[in-house]
Amino acid sequence: MAKRENLTTYKKKFHVKNGDEVYVLSGKDKGKTGIILHLIPEKDRAIVEGVNMIIKHLRRTTPQGQSGRIEREGSIHVSNLKLICPRCNKATRTLRRKLETGFRVRVCRKCGEVAERD
Repeated sequence: MAKRENLTTYKKKFHVKNGDEVYVLSGKDKGKTGIILHLIPEKDRAIVEGVNMIIKHLRRTTPQGQSGRIEREGSIHVSNLKLICPRCNKATRTLRRKLETGFRVRVCRKCGEVAERD
């Protein structure tokens, strides 16, 4: 039996965005903080600056080219990240509220302040 494709596509909403400062909850880099460089919505993963460093081996492409090992950031699942509130400077969960103007904003659960507009 063939697998049916999902006919409806939608944009995933994450509790973190590019440029957010986040705290790592689990994994080999538990307790570290960093800034989100890139989100990968298809895999629910994020690339965080200085977290989950991996070594990539480069093959020489030309006879004069250089081969070697490059250390770069690997991806980490977004469920292992918590937003650091810019107001209270603590790792916190967020909730979404709708303002009177109609905008949805992320709100810090610890201090109740608006993190920023979505």
